[in-house]
Amino acid sequence: MKSLLVVRLFDVAAHLPLTLLHRLGSWLGWVTYHLSGKYAARLRENLAYEWQGRPEAEFRKALNANVQEMGKSICELPWVWRRPVEEVLGKVRACQGLEHVEAAQRRGQGVIFLTPHLGCFEIVSLYLAARMPMTIMYRPPKLAWLDAVMRSGRLRGQTSLARTDISGVRAMFKALKRGESIGLLPDQVPGSGEGEWAPFFGRPAYTMTLVGRLAESSGASVLLSFGERLPHGEGYIIHFTPLEFTADAPVTRQLNAALENLIRTCPEQYLWSYNRYKVPAGAKPLEQEKTE
Repeated sequence: MKSLLVVRLFDVAAHLPLTLLHRLGSWLGWVTYHLSGKYAARLRENLAYEWQGRPEAEFRKALNANVQEMGKSICELPWVWRRPVEEVLGKVRACQGLEHVEAAQRRGQGVIFLTPHLGCFEIVSLYLAARMPMTIMYRPPKLAWLDAVMRSGRLRGQTSLARTDISGVRAMFKALKRGESIGLLPDQVPGSGEGEWAPFFGRPAYTMTLVGRLAESSGASVLLSFGERLPHGEGYIIHFTPLEFTADAPVTRQLNAALENLIRTCPEQYLWSYNRYKVPAGAKPLEQEKTE
């Protein structure tokens, strides 16, 4: 019953212009910031750590922008998930780095797309799935009634969803073996035993090792991607950047360094409120690992 109600509410919201939804999102961002002390505290802490050493005015400007952008990221979801795909993709005003995607496809060994919590990451998978088969790693939401609308919004074009469990990992390996493409959120905190500690903006973050295993076993090309949100609901610019791992450092360190560089191109649209530095249940904190 709740799922049906959510779908209907999303359908109503999807009929609103993207410009209006982004305006409402800016307002929602501030409401959420002021009502949720935990959310606001984590946002300020993570953002301040990245902005340390810079003038206070710069930090306040970045904070104000981020609060609004996070509200937009919520309010645009009905439009992205429930509008016709052709209409949604019509809002993609440019694609920078598409030549890297085409070159990776020509290699025929599969493509690993890494899309962090930056900008409108939902539109990236829609854009790619309109051009190629995509298997996307998917973590069901804690709110079960949201699952139906999330799945229906993502299962469009040539998209398949793989759960964040052993069956999903197998599906990812199989897709790459077929020479297809897969997508992951590389800054999502993995479960215990599925990651290792690596610096992320100067702090240890439990980082997934799956990316390295997938790349090594398949020989697939690795591309960073994100959908930059343009102001005033004008649309999006999609960016693709190649990432090549070397033997000089652990893959997790190289991955986080690459993510840092990508996020710094559009820091106001990163999900700084995400609990990136948590210790997963069952995992050992870095300090404990060092003493053993």
